[in-house]
Amino acid sequence: MGKPRWRDSLQSGKRTYVTVVRVAPSILSADLGRLADEVRAAEAAGADWIHVDVMDGRFVPNITFGPGIVRAVRAATRLPIDVHLMIVEPERHLAAFADAGADGLSVHVEACTHLQRTLHSIRELGKRAGAVLNPHTSEESIRYVLADLDLVLLMTVNPGFGGQAFLPHVVPKIARVRTLIDDGGHPIDLEVDGGIAEETTGIVVDAGARVLVAGNAVFAQPDRAAAIRALRAAAK
Repeated sequence: MGKPRWRDSLQSGKRTYVTVVRVAPSILSADLGRLADEVRAAEAAGADWIHVDVMDGRFVPNITFGPGIVRAVRAATRLPIDVHLMIVEPERHLAAFADAGADGLSVHVEACTHLQRTLHSIRELGKRAGAVLNPHTSEESIRYVLADLDLVLLMTVNPGFGGQAFLPHVVPKIARVRTLIDDGGHPIDLEVDGGIAEETTGIVVDAGARVLVAGNAVFAQPDRAAAIRALRAAAK
């Protein structure tokens, strides 16, 4: 996706500067008893990616999914699968999630002793490499690995549970990371996760986010297509 792009406006005949935003529903908020149906419904509703939150009960207090769930999601959709590894020693598990069908693997800066090596390992597996920053973690932690990144994910809640309230103090960091990406000319997606809803979408997109992880904002709604349209409308 990368930077905003130009397109022709059919209404005015003039060029219009538009921001392209992707929506990545998180299965953490889906009905897991109907996982395949939920994933297919999200795809039919217009989702761009499917987001999978992997938690190990150590890096974060909750335990969620393993490679088997990623494999089930892969069987249900053609969309890219965006796997967020909230786990210690993520380098030990990269191949398993890659083999299960993940298209992108994102690891926490706070969990990686050798971040650049881990990102390189992800790319060697043929997957998109992402780095994740917790709310308290400075953007300086990724300055020297930007060339190794395809995605930066900024947490706008403390990771571990769905349905948390958005933390507004992360917004200036979104803008600073946007500047890092654009000034370096890097084709990196800037993603945000946590408390994303209609009322927060405009805030994070204005700051520079271009991929929105949305859990309850999509899966908790009776009309998923309308929910995704509402997020896109809020992004404008």
